[in-house]
Amino acid sequence: MNLTGVRVAVTGASGFCGAAVARTAADAGAEVVCLGRRRGPVGRHVPWDATVGPPDLADADLVIHLAAAVGDPAPGRAAERAYRAVNVDGTARLLDASGDRPLVWVSSASVYRPGGAGPVTEEHPVDGQLSAYGRTKAAGERLALAAGAVVLRPRAVYGPGDPHLLPRLLAARRGRWLPVPGPDTRLSLTAVENLADACLAATGWPAGAYNIADDLPYSRDAVLRAVLAASGIPARLVHLPVRSAMVAADAATGWSRLSRRPPRLTRYAVEQLARGMVLDLGRARAQGYRPRRKLADHLARIGSGRG
Repeated sequence: MNLTGVRVAVTGASGFCGAAVARTAADAGAEVVCLGRRRGPVGRHVPWDATVGPPDLADADLVIHLAAAVGDPAPGRAAERAYRAVNVDGTARLLDASGDRPLVWVSSASVYRPGGAGPVTEEHPVDGQLSAYGRTKAAGERLALAAGAVVLRPRAVYGPGDPHLLPRLLAARRGRWLPVPGPDTRLSLTAVENLADACLAATGWPAGAYNIADDLPYSRDAVLRAVLAASGIPARLVHLPVRSAMVAADAATGWSRLSRRPPRLTRYAVEQLARGMVLDLGRARAQGYRPRRKLADHLARIGSGRG
């Protein structure tokens, strides 16, 4: 994709996904403007705190919004307020400033109602979320869709610099064992490079929501074993009943309220691993989306770096 001379504003460009989008836009020839509290990896920095005021988009031809409060906090009013300030109120400020510029708003498959058989399409209900993150992303994307934006819904983004997905899986080890809730299941994952490609391509797509993921779903257990092997960690999977994992999550959440520290385990995390979710990519494929990366590519980099 050639973006020579196009001024692309990327919010949240200092974060994991935003940085990948900013670099990909620059590689395509764009003039990149990185908006956020910290500098992005390329281009010009424009300070913006999503909780305070509108961003300065005066020089932008198009906008890709990735600034978000991300994580799995302990339930409670404080978390809801903090996440809403960025994911909902920040979105409203962005929409006011973006005017009629093309806007790609990066959401998450966490907006979907948990459960459901078969591949999940964009028509799957968007309610019943288990975390402040999922609830506020759903509320934010409703504003974006009403404003005519393109909304992308990736699931479980991973890749170079990943601060969340694979590190959290490895941190869950207990000695030589990695506890896993329930039997093996199928799930979609999204390479950060695939998401970045989609963000740039989607600036020309019709308004609406689109699932974004790698080309094919994965076996959860095969993914976990491959991650352990690539990381050089001698650990084996041990399958636990989902109900037992939920009880442990409730206990961890209760302790986090007392200690005022993030919970080591939550019902949302158990649900993500135990139930799986396969995204239907038909709508994005119809617009020409062709994911070029898969998990094996990332694990090969991990293995070569370790060796």
